[in-house]
Parts: sequence; structure tokens; C-alpha cells
Amino acid sequence: MIQLPPSFSYTRSTEMLARSQVLKRSWPVVLDLCVAGIGLACFYGVVQIAKYWFGQPVPQITISLSPRALPLYAFYSIVRIGLAYLLSLIFAIGYGYIAAYNRRVEALMIAGLDILQSIPVLSFLPGVMLAMVALFPTRQIGVEMGAIVLIFTGQVWNMAFSFYSSLKSIPRELSEAATIYKFSRWQRLIELELPYAAIGLVWNSMVSVAGGWFFLMACEMFVLGTRDFRLPGLGSYLQTAASTGDGKAIAWGLFTMIAIIVATDQLIWRPIIAWSDKFKFEQVETKSRIGSPLLHMLQHSRAIKTLSRRTIKPLTEAIYQRVAEGRSSQARKAAQFDEAAVKRHERWAGLLRGFVLAVIFVVVLYAALHALSLLRQVQRTEFAAIMKGALATFLRVNTALLLASAWTIPAGVAIGFHPRLARIAQPLAQIAASVPATALFPVILLALVKMGGGLGIGSIALMMLGTQWYILFNVIAGAMAIPTDLREVATLFRFTEVQRWRTVILPGIFPYLITGLVTASGGAWNASIIAEYFHLKNQTLQTTGLGATISAATDRGEFQILLLATIVMALMVVTINRLVWRPLYRLAETRYTLGA
Repeated sequence: MIQLPPSFSYTRSTEMLARSQVLKRSWPVVLDLCVAGIGLACFYGVVQIAKYWFGQPVPQITISLSPRALPLYAFYSIVRIGLAYLLSLIFAIGYGYIAAYNRRVEALMIAGLDILQSIPVLSFLPGVMLAMVALFPTRQIGVEMGAIVLIFTGQVWNMAFSFYSSLKSIPRELSEAATIYKFSRWQRLIELELPYAAIGLVWNSMVSVAGGWFFLMACEMFVLGTRDFRLPGLGSYLQTAASTGDGKAIAWGLFTMIAIIVATDQLIWRPIIAWSDKFKFEQVETKSRIGSPLLHMLQHSRAIKTLSRRTIKPLTEAIYQRVAEGRSSQARKAAQFDEAAVKRHERWAGLLRGFVLAVIFVVVLYAALHALSLLRQVQRTEFAAIMKGALATFLRVNTALLLASAWTIPAGVAIGFHPRLARIAQPLAQIAASVPATALFPVILLALVKMGGGLGIGSIALMMLGTQWYILFNVIAGAMAIPTDLREVATLFRFTEVQRWRTVILPGIFPYLITGLVTASGGAWNASIIAEYFHLKNQTLQTTGLGATISAATDRGEFQILLLATIVMALMVVTINRLVWRPLYRLAETRYTLGA
């Protein structure tokens, strides 16, 4: 046996300690360099986009199917989807906040949200694109902004529903605490409402971005009458490859899209999910938490800590102080006003409100008269065909919802209850939700034709591929939001599986499930424009349905048919909302909310 000198272990431990101290000192520097690199890359991307957007518009863009064009196309598509998402997030928070706290317009706004989410992207297309091109006639930014707004119309509605539902289900004790501590509206939004809605908003953001990828093909390349609008991007690349039947190009495009989705999941969604997990409403902290290496890196970056300590926190405190001083000043001014001044102020406010309503009424009346002049051109046979198509699409939408719910509810609960499973299943679900079903549809359609089916059955499959993720991601969010103490009580009292579902799981996920079903229903109506009318090589396949009617009318420039089909679809969605979804929302608000 070899005898080591007594000083060997001491010297070795000293060296190891010195190395660890060096690594501890150098690691924050590496993190700062990574953060600086990300910032420089974003700055370079902004410069390149600005050069392209503010350049002269390209009259006719030829989409190259070479794999070498994919990096630039992918960059353009990521920017469009990212800007559309930021616009959707701002709109969802503002719209959901007003709808939740303004009783006078709540019913009207929710009905409007139901209508807007069910209107297909192609129904927005003529007005949006022509308006943007007219607004920026000499710059490429006009067509780009039109595509971004179209992607926005495919992303925003489920986020607005999620935020509204979260605000309506805030526990009473939390609202009373905010009232007791005299939170301003700004403080209440930042300290209570956004944190409580964070989990649902994050998961709906993921499915919204997935919806943006789904409709990317329709938003980057489309025909409007005699005009052919094309933008360089992944969506136009995949649509060109699918229409020409180029399997190799489709494979390259899908591979690029999947790589982007995986990178997005690891660099953006995984850190945000781990961060939002701290807002879970529970009295007993869960033992297993979701982790993210990137979030750990950002939290331990000295540059970000310094920025937060010296800039963000002082700025936040200054805003809070200014808001508090403003409220105190308003209270003093109100105390000084006499009753006559208050009545005079209310009178002027009423006159201003009446003037705004009158302007809105005139604008709506003008648009309605022009719409009626268009509808007079519709023949009786065309009206009968639209009603027949409405019935067919209604049956397909509900069939797709039933089939999607059968597997997404148990799968979502399993993923939400097991963080380890979520780490594996969530990126896979994100990939599956983001891959445009229209790129896979030629293969599905050919297989169904060989089996004896057709586009009637294939359209249901395409609707499911585009809308089942709304239910899945909302159920995952609802399962994750169930307090750990409730689950532990169920385990302690040895509930059977049926008892767990009846007393804990279904009541806990019910508000999220209703949100998922509502948005999935609207998404299915929206997806009908692609599911029922499809270009394959040099032929057009279609089946009876409202979606096929809208797509065909858009291709031919028949705006009267497009308008009538859109109105019929909106009326059907509003009727379903009144008879089904509104009572279920009211039940979720009154019976299935967390609170002491």
C-alpha cells in the first residue's frame, strides 16, 4: 500500500477550492457575454428587416425551392409570427381586461370575440391587405403589415379568452386583499391579475404561436382576384412545394420548421413555463418544479441583475409613487368640487360618450348599407348552396371537437400532473401543433382516397390537426394550476380514480377546458377554409361546406358570396355561444373557482 504524504490531501483540496473560486468568478462573465451576444444578434436582425421592409415593393416574387433559401425565408417568417404575437398579447390583455370589468360592454365584447375568432383568415384578407397596401403604396412594409395582421387574426382570440376567463375566476380573498391595501388599477394588474393569469396565458400563447405557423401558408401566399400576393417565407415555401408535389422540398421545409420550433421551445417557452410556475395558486408548495438552464443563466447574469437593481426597480417604484400621488391629488380635487361641478362634469362626459356612439353608429350604418348592396347580387341557388354548406361544416366541426376531446383531456391532465412527462411531451406537442397540416394533407388525402374516403372525411382530420391543440394546451394549463394541497388531500383520503376526476380534476380544469373548447370550436370553423378546399398539383379538390365557399369566392373575387358566407358563419357561432358556451362560462365563474 502506497503511503501519501500528509500534505497531499491538503494541497489537493486547496487546488480544487481555488479552481472552484476561479470558475465561480468567471461564470457570470460568460453569462454576460451570452446575453450581450443575444442582444447584438437581435439588433442586427432589426437592421436587416428595416432595410427590406422600407425598400421598394417587389411586384412579383418567385419562391425558390432550393434548401439554400430556407435560412432567409425562416428568418422572415419568425419575424412576422413574433410581431403578430406581440400585437396579440397587447390586444388580449387590453380586450380581456375591459370585458371582465366593464359590465355595460361585457356581453357585447364577448359576443364580438366569438364572432371574430370564428371568421376565417381569408374573410379578413381582402380588407386587410388592400388597406395596408393603400396605406404604404411605395414600400414593402404594406404587404408585410398585411401578412402580420392576418397572422394576428389567427393567434389572438384564444389568448383574449384565456385572460378574460382568468380575471373572472380570481379568488375572492385575493381581490379583497388588493382592495384592503388600496391597490391602484396599475398595481392590481401587475401584482395580482397578470400573475394569476400567467399560467393560462403562457400555454395559450404557445398554442397561438402554433396557430400562427398553421395559417402561415395562407398568409404568405394567396390570390385575391387578379392579384397574386407572395412573400418570401417558410409558409410560401411549403405551399409552393405542396402545390407542385415536390416531396423533397416539403421535407426540407418541415425539417427547418421543426428545428425552429424545438429551438423556440428550449430558448423561449421552457424558461417562461419555469418562470410562470411560481405564480401557481396553492398553500402547499409542490416538491417538483419545472427547471430551465436558460432561465438559470438569465437569473444569475450580473448584467441583468445590475439592470434590474439600478433601472427596473427604481423605475417601477417611481411609477407606483406617481400613481399614488395622482390618486391623492384626484381625491383632493374631488373633495374641493361642489355638487354642481360634479354634475357638469358628468354631463360633458355623457355628451362625449353620446358623440362617440353616434360616430360608431354612422360608420356601422354606412358599412351595413354597402354590405346590403353587395348581398342583393346573391342568387337564390347560391344562398341555398351556402345554407347546405353551413350544415355540413357544422357537423364536421362538432365531430372534430368530440374526437379531439376524447384524447386531449386525459393526455393534458397526465402532462400537467407530471413535470417529467411534461419535459418530454410538451416539446413534442408544440412541434405537432405547429407543423402546418396543409403540408401533410396531400399524403393524408391520397391515403384516404385509396381507402375509399374523400375530402369530406379528410376535412375532419385536417380540422382536428389544426384545433385539438387548443383543448390540449388549455387542459395542461388547468392541470398545472390545480393546487398541490388538493391533490395531496385526494391521495390522503385514498380517492378512487373516478372520485379524483369528479371532485378534483374536472372541477379544477373546468374553466380552462371551456376556454379550450370555445377557442377550438372557433379554430375549427376557421380551419374549414383550408380543410374543405385544397389545391393539389394542378387540380382543386373541394367538398360541400362554408369553408369551401369562402375559399372559392376569394379565389374568384366574388365578394358578395364571401360576405354572405362569413355572415352565416358568424350567426351560427353566436347562436352556439348563446345556447352552450355562455351558460358554461357562467357555471365556471360561479361554481368552479378556487377560493376559501
